[in-house]
Amino acid sequence: MTHLAWIVCWTSSILLVHVFVGYPLWVWLLSRLRPLPVAKRGILPTVSIVVAVHDGAGFIRAKLASLQQLDYPAELIDIVIACDGCHDATVLLARRSTDPRLTVLDFPNRRGKAACLNDAVGLTRGEVLLFTDVRQKLSPVALKELVANLADPTVGAVGGELHMENVRTGFAQGVDFYWRYEKGIRHAEALSGSTIGVSGALYAMRRHLFRPLPAGTVLDDVLVPMRVAAQGKRVVFEPRAMAWDQPSQGAEDEKRRKIRTLAGNFQLVQLAPWLLLPWANPLWFRFVSHKMLRLLAPWLLVALTCSTGLLVTRHPMYAVAFGGLVVCAAMVALAKFRPPLGRWFPLRIALAFFYLNLFAAQALVAFARNRRLHLW
Repeated sequence: MTHLAWIVCWTSSILLVHVFVGYPLWVWLLSRLRPLPVAKRGILPTVSIVVAVHDGAGFIRAKLASLQQLDYPAELIDIVIACDGCHDATVLLARRSTDPRLTVLDFPNRRGKAACLNDAVGLTRGEVLLFTDVRQKLSPVALKELVANLADPTVGAVGGELHMENVRTGFAQGVDFYWRYEKGIRHAEALSGSTIGVSGALYAMRRHLFRPLPAGTVLDDVLVPMRVAAQGKRVVFEPRAMAWDQPSQGAEDEKRRKIRTLAGNFQLVQLAPWLLLPWANPLWFRFVSHKMLRLLAPWLLVALTCSTGLLVTRHPMYAVAFGGLVVCAAMVALAKFRPPLGRWFPLRIALAFFYLNLFAAQALVAFARNRRLHLW
């Protein structure tokens, strides 16, 4: 039993360090020592903007206004809004627009985002596809900055930067911290080659690289760039192309969205098993380190806690490790049950880390119970 606990302890420790410290440090060093700059240049290809939406009446007018304010020749843009089984006024409000570039698709039955994107892309004519969600407003220069990266023939897709605004609560501040950490990793990945995912809020790609998505795909913003990389093109990150969104102010607000997104990673492997094959996936190491091992993190933390608990009397090192885990658990409890204290930086980070890993564990259960994740 002691030998097994020792194996579990060190295996879980090594993997956790790799996931949260080792891999980010490795890709950061690679981006500094062997950077692969993008040959950006001001170009003006035709662009098709695609927005898939379900019940977005509260956002659609602001979104269309944001798209109209893009600093890009209007005659080079067409816009397709695909409404997926909307029961509110989304379709009505969209069709009130007088923008001649706009096409509104009304699908009365909900089929999921992937089906809407496939149909919408089929109606487009642009050399470049710009995908964006309905909630976020975009910076006027976002499109021009994204497209400039596509002047480099080695680049196939480029993601924009998602900023959180109106970050009020301790929980939201903690989530915002982890989102900044995540963006730092993506930026380093792009500078050293390719990032494995983009933000669904804002990304662009060469139209000829798009392949229809499998029915029910949740994470188009991961599968699409991975397919681009598999076709020999880079996927990069453009911090000057910005979108703004509102964060969840509490754990319950974040729970449903995060569990669905994390469960989408399990679905991704089911839909595209080639992602796990190093000879088929050119970004295999990055994909496994950045995505797959992240999903194992909650289970690795449980294994580490149990194994150090069993070894606590064997060596002071295990006692220190177990004690540190207990202290972290106490910090989470304090932040959870004493919300005013949750604004203290260490506590809000501990609380956000706890919930993000809890949601990852719940995502596996959710996916096991229901493989049909495609509805919004």
